[in-house]
Amino acid sequence: MRVAAVADLHCSRTSAGTYRPLFEAARQAADVLVLPGDLTDFGLPEEAQLLVAELQAATDGLPVIAVLGNHDYESGKEGEIHKILAGAGVIVLDGDSCEVRGVGFAGVKGFAGGFGRGALGAWGEPAIKMFVQEAVNEAIKLESALARLRTDRRVVVMHYSPIVATVEGEPREIFPYLGSSRLEEPLSRYPVDVVFHGHAHRGQPEGRTLAGVPVFNVSLPLMRRGPVEGRLFRLFEIPEAGARAPGARVAEHVAEPADEPVAARVKS
Repeated sequence: MRVAAVADLHCSRTSAGTYRPLFEAARQAADVLVLPGDLTDFGLPEEAQLLVAELQAATDGLPVIAVLGNHDYESGKEGEIHKILAGAGVIVLDGDSCEVRGVGFAGVKGFAGGFGRGALGAWGEPAIKMFVQEAVNEAIKLESALARLRTDRRVVVMHYSPIVATVEGEPREIFPYLGSSRLEEPLSRYPVDVVFHGHAHRGQPEGRTLAGVPVFNVSLPLMRRGPVEGRLFRLFEIPEAGARAPGARVAEHVAEPADEPVAARVKS
């Protein structure tokens, strides 16, 4: 299966006709189109309707899988945006999963909080604890979505980055707002073929988790600065079912039986 992925479309009232050539190219090159968030600019239903019109005119039956991003939440209309997309046949994932032609897709928005030793801890004021809890909740949702999949091949879709490598190039001061290493933990517990995210417009196009899973930053502003083989989307081919997913052997080593699941570390 060939998966095309592009994020951060930021579709606005003036975007009519802008994305149709991109979607048509994706339809010709891929079997599935993945949209990892920030589909709209101000999180307005009319922006989602315009995007749906672009998709329906160009994709012609191509399965489309999406997650929402922070911009899609801007106006408090994320429920309406979800409904508009779903009504047009887009599979919108939020802590759940789906299967297309024998390949499993798990999706979450994700959240911020930082990476590694620099990750924000749940200590101090209630507001800080609430902020960290949001990242933990998203990690739990991702782990639950992956646990429900029974497919040999798995694709993860999120908006925020699970690793620091793909946000390098952004100002270091904003690294904590671009993703969270808490999102990486479920990726070491289940065999995953590939992760797609957006959000980091000036980041790096690719990196790997500690378990060796390839992670691609498919933000459209980033892709415009360095198209891959002339494309404004990332094209990734999922190996045939039955072959071991990249990083699966390492993941089995990392996820020792003594490790606590994400849910057990909510108060850490």
